[in-house]
Amino acid sequence: MRADKIYLVGFMAAGKTTLARALAKRLDWRSVDIDELIEQREHQTVAEIFARHGESYFRAVEREVLFEQRPPRHLVVATGGGTFVDVQNRAAINGDGASVWLDVPIDRLIGRVPADGRRPLAADRPGFERLYYQRRAAYEQAHVRLDAGRASVDALVEQLVDWLEH
Repeated sequence: MRADKIYLVGFMAAGKTTLARALAKRLDWRSVDIDELIEQREHQTVAEIFARHGESYFRAVEREVLFEQRPPRHLVVATGGGTFVDVQNRAAINGDGASVWLDVPIDRLIGRVPADGRRPLAADRPGFERLYYQRRAAYEQAHVRLDAGRASVDALVEQLVDWLEH
């Protein structure tokens, strides 16, 4: 698939931000992280936004920030874990560039996410697992799925570059 923009989607702690930076460097593109842009705009962490304003407020800001990323090209976008779940966001992403699902098994994610409050939706482990399985149906609508559970960042970058070139 020829694309001049890549959106990385997947569950929290799947490695979207890390891969976005590495892939952008390899392609000589820019990378952005939706959650980081939200934190800069709101002058608060994601956890603080959830605590002070709630998830619906966060999702509204997330959509605004996502849509602001549509005009630039040669960009790798690390989305938040819930960004691609929203129907409007998913349609915008799939219509604007190539969506890539970083599929990581739940047991690997649990090991990566501390239940310390920095990730508001991860504090409740049974809820975390339910959310993981609920979101998979949305992630499956990405243009491509990468098995990102055990592969190195470098290997994932090469898989994506190969996919983009062929």
